[in-house]
Amino acid sequence: MLTAGPDAMRERILITDTFKRTARHRLMMGAGAVSMLLLGCTPATETAAPETASAAEIHERLLTLDTHLDTPVHFGRNGWSMADAHDYATDASQVDLPRMEQGGLDGGFFVIYTPQGELTSAGYAEARAMATQRQREILEMAAANAERLELAYTADDALRIASEGKVFAFQSIENSWPLGEDIGALQSFYDNGVRMAGPVHSRDNQFADSTTGDGRWGGLSPAGRELVAEMNRLGIVVDGSHASDAAIDQLIELSATPIILSHSGPRWAMDHQRNLDDDGIRAVAASGGAICVNSVFLAPFLESEELTAIEERMDAEYRTASPTQQRALVRELRAAQGRAPQQEANFDAFMASLLHLLDVAGVDHVCMGADWDGGGGVIGMRDIAALPQVTARLLAAGYDEEDLQKIWSGNVLRLLRQAEDYAANH
Repeated sequence: MLTAGPDAMRERILITDTFKRTARHRLMMGAGAVSMLLLGCTPATETAAPETASAAEIHERLLTLDTHLDTPVHFGRNGWSMADAHDYATDASQVDLPRMEQGGLDGGFFVIYTPQGELTSAGYAEARAMATQRQREILEMAAANAERLELAYTADDALRIASEGKVFAFQSIENSWPLGEDIGALQSFYDNGVRMAGPVHSRDNQFADSTTGDGRWGGLSPAGRELVAEMNRLGIVVDGSHASDAAIDQLIELSATPIILSHSGPRWAMDHQRNLDDDGIRAVAASGGAICVNSVFLAPFLESEELTAIEERMDAEYRTASPTQQRALVRELRAAQGRAPQQEANFDAFMASLLHLLDVAGVDHVCMGADWDGGGGVIGMRDIAALPQVTARLLAAGYDEEDLQKIWSGNVLRLLRQAEDYAANH
């Protein structure tokens, strides 16, 4: 495995920036002009760049990733394609390839999510089948869009794929319940591309206590401790999102490489168990880890009987309904949300949360994980097409392009490299 210090990492990112711009504009330039750009020369007809780049230009230069894309929940939907552009008003999704281009999102971690069930042999078998199917759908999506998207397995892969003008797709596991009592089963998921995994979701399981669980283990279970060691052995980044405060403390202590919280936020923004208090944020940062800011749990969720009824219908009907029926269901949902908003968090609240996280953790320990397609999004930032405004607001707050590169991908790639290097040398 290759290693890289901060200077080498910065050089790789700058090289990738050049290749990204070249790849995206290749169709508009002659082969000779592209060759000159790669060699560091300027075509004779090109005008000088302005002294001060706009926020949009800076966002385009950045290598951007999000650590928690729940978009695979849509891959098995009747008639849905990652290649098509979808509208938030008539489709429940927030991520697709056209919107990734529009929002300047170069890639991220596509999630193998399994909702928590029973800790029994039958429950484990059902969960394994669900998780295996979800990974298969991710692989099939990548194969179907091979000209525009490629699976990534290492930090260097992300840089190479972006340099070729394509989207890079890592995989992660949200909830390790499907492993059952066989930690060795993680090997198969790793072999097929998983490079990040969290032990637990919304209820305590065989590995750890959840932030919203009963505290069965007081943090990690004995099996959970073994799971951390196996993740380190394979080179999988350990994800503490959804784990209890005690479990996060133990993940930090036990993991041989720094942990990540792929979609979490500060309790300062909202006093909810899923958010981390400032002491916890400092502990993750002090250990070398990173917290990827969520766009959920910024304000209370407000339920109504009408919304609950529509959501239950969508759970039962949405994946197998025809595309026309799907659009009708979503229009009904959006109309109900307009009459009784589920939550009132807006883009300003999201940015306040992000800026607080940066203030407490420092720019070397913050990343982006808004929980798209898993409940994320706020008023004024409903899908990933709105991402350039995050860069604009961070620039206005005084962060420079080097800071932004760390936040948008550099910190995550650093953690990936550390996991890769540990696995290669132990």
